[in-house]
Amino acid sequence: MKILVDTNIVLDVMLKREPFYRLSLEILGLTKRDEVEEYVSASAITDIYYLAYRQIRDKGSVKKLMKELLTVVSVASVSGQEIENALALEWNDFEDSVQYSVAYLQEMDGIVTRNPNDYKGAKIKVWKPEEVLL
Repeated sequence: MKILVDTNIVLDVMLKREPFYRLSLEILGLTKRDEVEEYVSASAITDIYYLAYRQIRDKGSVKKLMKELLTVVSVASVSGQEIENALALEWNDFEDSVQYSVAYLQEMDGIVTRNPNDYKGAKIKVWKPEEVLL
């Protein structure tokens, strides 16, 4: 199974945000299973770095966390095709449109997020963390 992990799940783990930390950590731990591949979009990587740095304020610590993240997930590219698809969507949040376009056009099985309502109208599965862990 190929899953795109939304930014909020990654930040929950990196910043140890309660009450979401443990469940999000379990999501990232799914890659230990042979049948699960997890991805974060290239555009989300920059967002994750920026938001983590805003809170942690230590480049070395943030870079270390990012390197640890990359041992668990793969980075899904964002090409012009994904951007064009995202622009064609009538969604309120462009970042969500890009995330969805990456997962959809790269034929992933779904997206795991704490905010499934951000992906209304998706043609692929959108799961809450607890739904993936069943």
